[in-house]
Amino acid sequence: MQTDTARGLSLISVPFLYAVLLLAGPLLTILVFSFWSQDYLTVDRTPTLENYRAALGEPIYRTLLLRSLGIAGAVTLITVVLAFPVAYYVSFRVHPSKKPLWLFLITIPFWTSYLLRIFLWKVMLGYNGVINSALEGLGLIDEPLRFILYNANAVVITLSHAFAPFAILPIFVALERIDRSLLEAARDLGENAITTFLRVTLPLAAPGVVAALLIVFIPTVGDYITPAQVGGPGGKMIANFIYELFFSLNDRPMGSALAVVAMAAVTVVALAVLWLGRRLGGAR
Repeated sequence: MQTDTARGLSLISVPFLYAVLLLAGPLLTILVFSFWSQDYLTVDRTPTLENYRAALGEPIYRTLLLRSLGIAGAVTLITVVLAFPVAYYVSFRVHPSKKPLWLFLITIPFWTSYLLRIFLWKVMLGYNGVINSALEGLGLIDEPLRFILYNANAVVITLSHAFAPFAILPIFVALERIDRSLLEAARDLGENAITTFLRVTLPLAAPGVVAALLIVFIPTVGDYITPAQVGGPGGKMIANFIYELFFSLNDRPMGSALAVVAMAAVTVVALAVLWLGRRLGGAR
């Protein structure tokens, strides 16, 4: 037993140290920095909570954080709502021999660079872009739409497309694990298609839905590239301002405090999603 334990510890020691050095180390550094203060190039290492008071009290910081949470929530909701029917169709309607092909097609967006996809959406949503040109050509609008680029709407549209495969795949896996005999039993007991879905399919698929919600929500809150390219002033998110604090305004402690506050907010939302998922899964 001791030999097996030693062998197991030796196997996990390298990845554990790797995780500590490259994950926990930077997080700990950010946490320590958040309690310091900086005046241009001079860092005062005297512990202080002033950065957190500013992060929670200044209107600009609250606005950016709430905007980031709102955009991430909208992206998550839109992505999961649109991903569920796709995953359901592939799981329940597509022949088993053709499912690998469908999954292959779903993952095609991963073949191209994330930055390239953002640029493509920037071209499509532009004032003279593909969407506006098509709508004008069809006579549906008289002048180009201005609300689909350089604002929060553009960020939501771009991120919803970028994270769609991340939502489809976990939902599909959860649906594939459902015992089809349970659905047949529900129909035999008098349930119709809607009540069978609500009382059997959806609760059993809850782990996949929760996984999709978290996989989409967590990275979108801290996304930097998309708001920088298509967001404009009205679509700027918390990650963009943290970047400016670190590299433009030279205030790393304040940027670290904002990063910690953002991580704390994401943690609270993630725990709430897990709790709701557990309630939904236990409702069957």
